[in-house]
Amino acid sequence: MDRTILHCDLNNFFASVAVLDNPTIKNCPIAVTGSTEERHGIVLAKNELAKSFGVVTAEATWQAKKKCPELVCVPPNYHRYNEVSMAVREIYLRYSDMVEPFGIDECWLDVTGSRLLFGSGTEIAEKIRAAVKREIGVTVSVGVSFNKVFAKLGSDLKKPDAVTEISRENYKEKVWPLPADVLLGVGRSTKKQLNSLGIFTVGEIAAAGKEVLKNRMGKMGEQLYLFASGEDTSPVAAEQPIPKSVGRTTTLPADLNSADEAWPVVLSLAEDISANLRRHGLYCGAVQAHIRTFDLNTKEFQAALTAPTQSSLIMANKCMELINDNFGFSVPLRSIGFRAINLKNSTSAYQTDIFTDFKETEEREEVEDRIFEIKKKYGKGSIVRGTTVNTHIRDRDE
Repeated sequence: MDRTILHCDLNNFFASVAVLDNPTIKNCPIAVTGSTEERHGIVLAKNELAKSFGVVTAEATWQAKKKCPELVCVPPNYHRYNEVSMAVREIYLRYSDMVEPFGIDECWLDVTGSRLLFGSGTEIAEKIRAAVKREIGVTVSVGVSFNKVFAKLGSDLKKPDAVTEISRENYKEKVWPLPADVLLGVGRSTKKQLNSLGIFTVGEIAAAGKEVLKNRMGKMGEQLYLFASGEDTSPVAAEQPIPKSVGRTTTLPADLNSADEAWPVVLSLAEDISANLRRHGLYCGAVQAHIRTFDLNTKEFQAALTAPTQSSLIMANKCMELINDNFGFSVPLRSIGFRAINLKNSTSAYQTDIFTDFKETEEREEVEDRIFEIKKKYGKGSIVRGTTVNTHIRDRDE
């Protein structure tokens, strides 16, 4: 029996969340942009109306405004994106416990075992689409298929707010005439490689055969054959593996010249990393610091912690220790990156030695646990350290 896989893709997600928070811009061309003052003056995301003017992701904000003078530019709000993403995911979980995130705005669902309760894959997709629109206020495109690759392709074929099914019966007709780069894993470099072999469509990938592609392109060629021919059987991974690291990095509005100037930035990054660790039940076993000087030279240092922790203060102190010991602010800093590494889950985090007094650490963790719960309930800005109030940094996942 074929599986029934859905791929749900929230449409123009960042721009859609901006409209949720400010409905007056609903009918305007919108771009989510970084701050020009803070060296991030590019388009991060845009809505359909902005796309119609030719606005594209990663172009400079001034270029986008030249194409579309009426463009409404809004700053990113990562806390809200995560909040809305989690609310949408709760809707997905009503229909299956096999939900695999693919970025903040996309998820695969295996609803094979849910069909007796909720109907066919297309019926479940329509129910999800309606619920997301009605309850959250954003739209989602859903692909329905018998594997993950075609389900994702289905969600891309018709947007916004649509359901597309790619079945055993119609995939050759719907998928094979499409350009090769619509397939998952076919980027610019792989596309050039395929074109050099005379392969331009998905159907031509399938027709080339597994052995030919494997001989010419190695394991990637074999994988692309499976994708194109509908033979991929990758499972929807409801349980995610422990990530190797959780990181943040920021480019500063002005260069940093001392440890005193760097400390609020490092602590602010550490607080976001700490919140991320707590959300996933993970503990940091070591810290890695990454710095870039004003002349764009980069350096990286790392050190283990005495015990695994979720404490932002402990991690920030270790990061500053690394920077002071190995760098010393001999030249100004342009950017700082901070990564929690050697991550452990809650079952293995406390296998520590018996000679160290962890009372102070436990008390600090307890205080930060309370702060995390307050922020989760009332928002990230509901409680802040005085030290970090004026950092105004723009950070991102690594």
